[in-house]
Amino acid sequence: MTSYGTLYLLPVGLGECQLEDVLPKRNIELIKTLSYFIAENAKEARAFLKQCAYPEISRAQLSLINQHVKIEELNAYLEPLLSGNHMGLMSDAGCPGIADPGADIIKLAHKKGIKVVPLVGPSSIVLSIMASGFNGQNFAFNGYLPIDKIARAKRIKELEQICLKSKQAQFFIETPYRNGNVFEDLLKTLQSSTQLLVATNITLVDENILVKPISAWKKSNVPDFFKKPTVFGIYL
Repeated sequence: MTSYGTLYLLPVGLGECQLEDVLPKRNIELIKTLSYFIAENAKEARAFLKQCAYPEISRAQLSLINQHVKIEELNAYLEPLLSGNHMGLMSDAGCPGIADPGADIIKLAHKKGIKVVPLVGPSSIVLSIMASGFNGQNFAFNGYLPIDKIARAKRIKELEQICLKSKQAQFFIETPYRNGNVFEDLLKTLQSSTQLLVATNITLVDENILVKPISAWKKSNVPDFFKKPTVFGIYL
């Protein structure tokens, strides 16, 4: 009976950076041994492999996954693993499976008895939680807030109440070009004593991580986060 290959979860840098600053050497050497990959974007995936000094980019066989791929189509993605080949799953940035469509592949791999191995690497969400000073034993990541302004304000109030009642820190992200809209609504909606984390471009040269109460934020300049990946967090 043929044994299955291993699905390696490959973290990717969060932007333009020196890979050795954010990834262990083991990751880069292992990536060079793989022939099969699942990624969100072919151009981004090949650029990452090039950074890793991957030999012969043309031999890397890529399967692309995004929110438009149907669950029933995913079985075909795992064929190399079922045939005994090792495979790498990568995100466009950060860690696969966290705020990332790769979670469905990972779930299916477990269901089929395929070994899943997560490798060490940067996650803007995890690093933001680490740097926040908020409750590290009780927190939640909420993905994206509603786009509608009224619905978003309602959700912000709900998250603040969870902080108050459960002492649970709340974290979320936004499409980078809408960071300003979310920040404005946070200042308008949250209590003056609520602590707000704004963590932008984590691990990059212009990384900026700030935590202040809303009252202080209202007296500060707007953070430089336009079109820059940012994690927001609130706590009391």
